Amino acid sequence: MSGLSVDVLKLSHFRSHKRAVAEFDGRPVAIYGPNGAGKTNILEAVSLLSPGRGLRRAAAEDMIRKQEALGWKISAEITSLHQFHEVETWMEPDKGRQLRIDGKAAPQVALGRIARVLWLVPSMDRLWIEGADGRRRFLDRMTMSFEPSHAEAVLTYEKAMRERNRLLKDMVRDAHWYAALETQMAQAGIAITANRNRAIAELQDAQDATETAFPIADLALTQAEALAEDETALRDQFAANRQRDMSAGRTLIGPHRSDLDATFRAKGVPASDCSTGEQKALLISLILANGRALARDFGAPPILLLDEVAAHLDAGRRAALYDEICALGAQAFMTGTGPELFEELQKRAQYIEITEDNGTSIATQKDLP
Repeated sequence: MSGLSVDVLKLSHFRSHKRAVAEFDGRPVAIYGPNGAGKTNILEAVSLLSPGRGLRRAAAEDMIRKQEALGWKISAEITSLHQFHEVETWMEPDKGRQLRIDGKAAPQVALGRIARVLWLVPSMDRLWIEGADGRRRFLDRMTMSFEPSHAEAVLTYEKAMRERNRLLKDMVRDAHWYAALETQMAQAGIAITANRNRAIAELQDAQDATETAFPIADLALTQAEALAEDETALRDQFAANRQRDMSAGRTLIGPHRSDLDATFRAKGVPASDCSTGEQKALLISLILANGRALARDFGAPPILLLDEVAAHLDAGRRAALYDEICALGAQAFMTGTGPELFEELQKRAQYIEITEDNGTSIATQKDLP
């Protein structure tokens, strides 16, 4: 059994699920059913047991089941390193998302100390060829798995930067208005960059130390412009750049302009120039490396959410993925259109069939198909 697992998951009026209850034993979970039945909604619910807006990055009100518009609730029992936690997160109409951990109100960042959750969804298949925003989010999700406080540093930086950008757009020139914001940005920015570099080093070590059926990626954190390496110098760099930023109406330098570069080591080819299949395999390789690194350092691999991952792999690569997940001991929630996509797992997994009846998703736990 995984040292980190969702043991019980309950959904109420969440997306297409009016009510769903499922119990798990730490094994991988194969979720299958036709397109549009509500499989990804299960994964999204699990993703909300970690900080942030979940794998779809949706607003809380968009997750409300449309038929009743009563709001939604997700309840879970989680095992994390031999400790048991009860997590409840919910949203009522015209109110923000709320969270309780073990019966007490808590901020979202507290989830990062309990559940380490990573995901791959079909929209990420173009990660290496689209904008840097998606790669930063991908890297930050992995970084938070190593250092949960990374979420707080990112939030602090982004909040201060939004305020600074507002001053820039309003053409405010008084240095006193900027000083405190730039100090906050510098403090958080140094932490963000250090955390990201540590995560990259952990991922690189995990890839180098293990033989895997998936390609190894050489990783690097790059900057649009070189950044100072200590808080005082970075604060001064923000101050020196005010005039240029004011002309642009936004902050042009900082860790929010960083990018994650990846190179397919065996071929020496940038990920952006690889085939679609190679790009997907590189993503899977990084998720598995993240799991191995956490199993060593945190004591348990992260919970993995792999949406439609089997559809992109041939039978041999599928079997290799399942073997690596099982060897890792990770609880992986995987979706596919039919049980045949999980044939190689056999009894190593649990199975849930999702069907749809007049807009309502029905989750049924199944024996081995």
